[in-house]
Amino acid sequence: MMRVLLIGALYLVAVFAAGFVLGVLRTLVVVPLLGALWAVLLELPVILAIAWLVCSRVLRRWPLSPSAALGMGLVAFSLLMLVEAGLSNLLAGRSLTEHLALYTELPHQVGLAGQLVFAVFPWIQARRTHTRQD
Repeated sequence: MMRVLLIGALYLVAVFAAGFVLGVLRTLVVVPLLGALWAVLLELPVILAIAWLVCSRVLRRWPLSPSAALGMGLVAFSLLMLVEAGLSNLLAGRSLTEHLALYTELPHQVGLAGQLVFAVFPWIQARRTHTRQD
């Protein structure tokens, strides 16, 4: 269990670091030019490609069964939601209610869908690896 928690946290930290940089660029450069929805739609494939590669490297270094990898993804997703809510509070002064209200807006819904895909990547990759070994 501890191994799944640590690997999930590592996956989150690596992808979040890239996502933070992309998020700053999206907010400061792309949103003013194209609007929030198009900015998210442009960023999403990039961050998902990064997440796929990070996930692959992490699972190559620390292989997990598909069920443990699903746990890894759930840990990473849960931590991501906590970090995002915390940053929303610290950087934008939003309450938790105000932060959650953002998910009623389409750009945030698209982002959340991408975050759910991020959470499932470990399970997908572990299943692929596990199937090849059988």
